[in-house]
Amino acid sequence: MTPFAIALALFAQDPAPAAEAPPPAAAVAEDRLPTGAPRDDYQFVGWCYGALRGYLDLHDEVMPEVTRIESQFRKPGTSLADDLKVYADMQKQGRAQLKTFQAALTAAEKASVRPINTIGAGAVRQGRQVWNVGPEVTKARKAQEWMSWTLPARCETVAASLEQKAKLMGATFRVNEAPLPAPTSAEAPASPAPESPPAEATPAPTR
Repeated sequence: MTPFAIALALFAQDPAPAAEAPPPAAAVAEDRLPTGAPRDDYQFVGWCYGALRGYLDLHDEVMPEVTRIESQFRKPGTSLADDLKVYADMQKQGRAQLKTFQAALTAAEKASVRPINTIGAGAVRQGRQVWNVGPEVTKARKAQEWMSWTLPARCETVAASLEQKAKLMGATFRVNEAPLPAPTSAEAPASPAPESPPAEATPAPTR
């Protein structure tokens, strides 16, 4: 058998490459952009900040209705106090996440060569609007929406990426804007020689 035939036979015996498996559903859901949210990373983090801020601010308004719902629909063997504690824990977690988003937004604003804070403020307002409801929405319905709401998983991943990129960009800008080094002694202009005092005029001889 010729070398070409041997190589062809070996090639035919190699198994075909397996098709790449589709990404897991959890990863797809995590990367999904929420409806109405901006695509730009900086604006998206601002949107996340606004949506989370709105969620936290509604706590005192909806908790009486939440407590009523949790008290009325109890699962056997569960504790009302334990279930209500979950909402308190979510408030603590939400406040920590707000600090994360604020740090990312601040880093991006410092790294930008042009002012973008007004754009960020608009994105924050857009995020808060997810909690705007009409008068036809009952207290119970509003409380149920609040109870089931979760921060999109994409918010934290994009915020971390935005802050990292912004810090790298900021370091680059600082290097580019570094002051020029002081001139060396060879380049420094020579100091002007001190002027000698004018000679005193000799008085004319008297006769």
